[in-house]
Amino acid sequence: MSKLKLGITIGDINGVSTEVIIKALSDERILSLFTPIIYGSSKVVSYYKNIVNDNFQFSSVSTAESARYNRVNVLNCWEEKADIELGKATIDGGKFAHIALDRAVRDFQDNKIDGIVTAPINKHAMKLADFPFPGHTEFIADKFQSSESMMMMVSDVLKVALVTNHEPISKVASLVTKDLVAKKLNILNKSLIEDFGIQKPIIAVLGLNPHAGDDGAIGTEDDTDVRPAVLEAKKGGMLVTGPYPADGFFGSAQFKKVDAVLAMYHDQGLIPFKALSFGSGINFTAGLPIVRTSPDHGTAYDIAGKNLADESSLRSAIFAAIDIAKTRKEYHSDRENKLERTDRSRSNRDRRPK
Repeated sequence: MSKLKLGITIGDINGVSTEVIIKALSDERILSLFTPIIYGSSKVVSYYKNIVNDNFQFSSVSTAESARYNRVNVLNCWEEKADIELGKATIDGGKFAHIALDRAVRDFQDNKIDGIVTAPINKHAMKLADFPFPGHTEFIADKFQSSESMMMMVSDVLKVALVTNHEPISKVASLVTKDLVAKKLNILNKSLIEDFGIQKPIIAVLGLNPHAGDDGAIGTEDDTDVRPAVLEAKKGGMLVTGPYPADGFFGSAQFKKVDAVLAMYHDQGLIPFKALSFGSGINFTAGLPIVRTSPDHGTAYDIAGKNLADESSLRSAIFAAIDIAKTRKEYHSDRENKLERTDRSRSNRDRRPK
């Protein structure tokens, strides 16, 4: 298999995004694994290079096709001057993050790159720049005109997927329906098989309410929506258990016995995930044709420009994108080979004398 090309979007130019990108790519050994293309601006990268690592070397390119192997490439997505205001949410911060993200997604759609790693953006800055989506996940799903996307947090110790993403807690209960839970279970099961190479994944489902509803004493949603979706998934052949009370599930370390956990809402899944995996975990958008990962932290405005940011999560996101892209390609290649063998076998049977 040829070396992969991965796009790395520059994220918010006022936060730690460019800093962690430079740090993660400063070890030249990583270039033996893939060809990195930073979607952003060579001027912005040069600005942070002077803060982070004067010896950091890169090539400026105008297209993904012209990216050089065994080099860090910076694809210039805009020509105008970008005003860097360290630690601030600004229109420029949102505007240029959007431009870089859009260019990288279009290049993936045109088969110019094999996946994308997105550096952190700031939701307020994106709103200032009229970005009409809550985050990366929703933007990418819209670009692919797909309702099959799902936010998944991944580390060596835990995989957590979400039924709802960036929704106000006041809306969550009305959004969690049997159909949505069943849909997310299907996406999660498929991703674990195709993207992570787990042949028969075991999935645990968390309840929406405290104590998973306690037989209706604390809300009825777990009995009317969550549990029926779990039973439906079991009938369909999935290895699914639950719904579990979230506190006891994580407190008793039951997560160690399953391949992934489906949480009902953002904080229910991300609080335990970050408590167990902060700094080493990554965000993966499952269910889409694109391979997209990102670090599990934000723009960290409070330390922007101080050369204090830890690049571990961004590096983990790069490694995850490489692994997922390779696993997905191998899965589909194996599947195509099996179909070809089946077709040949049928053809040979048809040619036999009656």
